[in-house]
Amino acid sequence: MEALGERLKVMVKVFRREGQRVLHSERTTIHGADGMLMILQLAMAEVNKQHGREFKVALSDVLMAWKHLLLDKLHLPLPNCARMENYDLILEAYESFLKRSNTVDLIDILSMYTQLRLADSDPEEPVSPIQLFAFLSNNEEVLEFPDSAVPSTPSSKIRPCCSQVKIAVRRVFCSYLSLLVNVKNDMALALTLDVPSRALERQAFTDVKHAAQNNSTSLFLAVTSFVRIIQLGGRGYAPAESDPLRKHVKGLSDFVQFLDNLEELLGEIPDPSVCGARLVAAIRAVLVKGRSSGDAVYAVSEETTKELKERICQLYKIQKQIAKGSGTGISPARPKAHTVNHCTAYGGRDTVKVLLALLDEEALAPPSQNKADLLSEDQPVLSGAEGTCILNLFRSPELSSGSSPEPLKNRVQSRRDLLKPKPKEGVIRSQFACTYKDEELPLNRVLEFPSSSQMPTCVHPAPKPKNTPPVDKECSSDVVVKTKAKSTSECLNKEQSGVQQGAVLGPRSGNTQKRLAGPGIKKKTGTQAQGKGNKRKQVDSDQHEGSENEPPEKKQLTAVSVKMPGKNVSKALSKKKLIAGQGKLTSFFRV
Repeated sequence: MEALGERLKVMVKVFRREGQRVLHSERTTIHGADGMLMILQLAMAEVNKQHGREFKVALSDVLMAWKHLLLDKLHLPLPNCARMENYDLILEAYESFLKRSNTVDLIDILSMYTQLRLADSDPEEPVSPIQLFAFLSNNEEVLEFPDSAVPSTPSSKIRPCCSQVKIAVRRVFCSYLSLLVNVKNDMALALTLDVPSRALERQAFTDVKHAAQNNSTSLFLAVTSFVRIIQLGGRGYAPAESDPLRKHVKGLSDFVQFLDNLEELLGEIPDPSVCGARLVAAIRAVLVKGRSSGDAVYAVSEETTKELKERICQLYKIQKQIAKGSGTGISPARPKAHTVNHCTAYGGRDTVKVLLALLDEEALAPPSQNKADLLSEDQPVLSGAEGTCILNLFRSPELSSGSSPEPLKNRVQSRRDLLKPKPKEGVIRSQFACTYKDEELPLNRVLEFPSSSQMPTCVHPAPKPKNTPPVDKECSSDVVVKTKAKSTSECLNKEQSGVQQGAVLGPRSGNTQKRLAGPGIKKKTGTQAQGKGNKRKQVDSDQHEGSENEPPEKKQLTAVSVKMPGKNVSKALSKKKLIAGQGKLTSFFRV
């Protein structure tokens, strides 16, 4: 009787041939036992997060839920134990992940087989539910039929037990090939995004996941759409500066560029065996780049590349024999009607056909013996500082609560940067610099005069008045007469200069302009001219007496009238003496 592996191959072959009748997509991929278990772990962690717990799950709970899931989907009787808590939510999250990734599991293929098979050519039931349960759970004791055999791989010979590194490297190879067939496979993108290292670690994957959730797309479409907008979009279509994916532009661009190179090989090389070998060689080149020949990843990559090349050639020969004999065999993914490059789309159909057969064989491989190695966080390091753990990738990084202080080194450096004086650029200021708003005084200027009470009131203090000795009345009367005459002559000279100065400055004032408009501008009396000169003289004296550092004080002037022929002259008895050079300085600023 046929081995269980061969009967599983028949079931998958019927699904590939007739799967278009029940599925909307033509490039649906299959998850094997290990893939189903990893998706179940993610679904349980997501349910725990929805209930306010951490995004993690114990290994014992995953194995218990794994048994319940297999028995429930295969419609087998459940053991006499209590039903799992939140099992309905876990099952819903599990099915939602499969649907979102355009993938199915082996149990779904078995349930679709009855309506897809041809009654005259295909067997009625190649695999029973209990046999599939035994295969997926890796429990040979459950097989209750007499002709049961040890579950074997679909290939002609059983692969020897591989190390954990080889399993991880082979999974990366198949994930890259799966993205060429099914771009919606989120599990494949999670396993290849940062392998080899592209500086796209946990934070980058979280940002991609959030972008995919906001746009309701797959992870791969979220990455490619962002990179295409950066490369081809104009300024109006560029993503916002606050977009978190902008921090990972280089790594995401390298990832998309590498997949574009694989797509070009897929469309340009018509021979599937040659094209498959080139694809595997390109993946091997990026994995071993920068590694020595003695590295474990280098040796495993060489071995895996050789095995996959040989298997692709064998599958292509088998499909050619089937096509010549009884039919087309596995139906390839047909190109869309709106495909831009029809030659590229049709040129890769035969290669896609071979790749689907290779991925199906990988899905039908026996499950891992050690579940702890598959689900643990300590995965083999293929690139970067740590291995690719699916649970850690899908777990959002914890935000800092602020309770733990910043490292001392960072705090000292930030304090030094704060205290470091900032260089000021030299500013060219014009003659109207007094109208600018002055900046803050430097510290040395502030310390010179800490308070306003200590600031000097005058740079050149006025001389002290001298005490004059007493004189007789007669002498004093003579002196007064002489001083009066002298002051009168001085006042007349100043009056004439003031009148001339007023005539020059007169047109600038509004009152003078009004007088100029009248007809009697030339017929001014001597009294009016005398009054104008006195006013101008009083204003000039007020301006001269003003100090530079203090406001002008009110001056009380007492005028004494001196009788002159035809004129009345007013004289200021008390006048403060100007300091040396102050009159010239005042006239300079007046001009």
